[in-house]
Amino acid sequence: MQWNFQEIHTQAQAEAQAIDSPQAMEVFRLKYLGKKGVVAAVFASLGGALPTDKAAIGKGANDLRSFVEQLISEKSSNVSVPKIFGEQVDTSLPGTGEPLGHTHILTQTMQEIIAVFEGMGFVTIETPEVETEFHNFTGLNIPIDHPSRDAFDTFYLDAEDPSSKGRRLLLRSHTSPGQVRIMKQHKPPMAVIVPGRVYRPDAVDASHSFMFHQVEGLLVDDKAQFSELKGLLTEFCRRFFGPKVIMRFRPHFFPFTEPSAEVDINAEILGIQRKKWLEILGCGMVNPKVFEQVGYPKGKYKGFAFGMGVERMAMLKYGINDIRLFYENDVRFLKQF
Repeated sequence: MQWNFQEIHTQAQAEAQAIDSPQAMEVFRLKYLGKKGVVAAVFASLGGALPTDKAAIGKGANDLRSFVEQLISEKSSNVSVPKIFGEQVDTSLPGTGEPLGHTHILTQTMQEIIAVFEGMGFVTIETPEVETEFHNFTGLNIPIDHPSRDAFDTFYLDAEDPSSKGRRLLLRSHTSPGQVRIMKQHKPPMAVIVPGRVYRPDAVDASHSFMFHQVEGLLVDDKAQFSELKGLLTEFCRRFFGPKVIMRFRPHFFPFTEPSAEVDINAEILGIQRKKWLEILGCGMVNPKVFEQVGYPKGKYKGFAFGMGVERMAMLKYGINDIRLFYENDVRFLKQF
């Protein structure tokens, strides 16, 4: 195919002079430089051209492309800017972007807790939110007549437990079932933390919610001691709340740990005046009956466990007095963190 490049140049120049809007400029550009434009057609014709004509056609196509690009560049400065609602708009300016969000305060707090324990050698493992009665209760040495097994304290589902006929699945009421699952799947030594959501049918108020977050910790080997647990949690609190934190360990009872304790921190250090001591977590040495439930040899291993509420940790650290603020999605609250 023969191309009259002089005629094409003349036609392109005439069309460029007639451009009077950005829309017309784009039509002109596509006609000559688009994927199906004139320049592309010239290059496509090289395949069927005589060998003696290919050099001239190729040079003509390149010259035409440069010529059209120059016309567009020259004409762009003269094309009138479009008007929107009667005002001039500079289309070369960047657009107005949407404001960017950031990580929720609860996620930030959980990540900070996880980072402290991972820095001390723990591994993070997530476990299911839908659990069986064995993992949520029986495997943790919680007796069949314990009040926490009642529907008043636990969300039971309509789905039947495939591993226990006649029993139903439930939404985990704490992250402690992760202890049972992990010990059934892995042999000691181990040091793991289990973060996640938990569910209890509590009435919602300033300090209670039907859904909240916990972080569970478990260490098992053949010589774990309560003094190591105390040292670990003391170091965690110093890293999380600051080096001036004052703590105390109080004897307590949990079915799955023996001996057990609750950990309090001095509220005055955090600038909280309503109480001198505030509970932040529970802990203890793993009850030997839990080791029996997961199939560990009697007397071979020792371990300790601990658990804390993420909302409570965030409320104490940042002076938040109402747990409902975390879930109301008020930007005025969320953007502070």
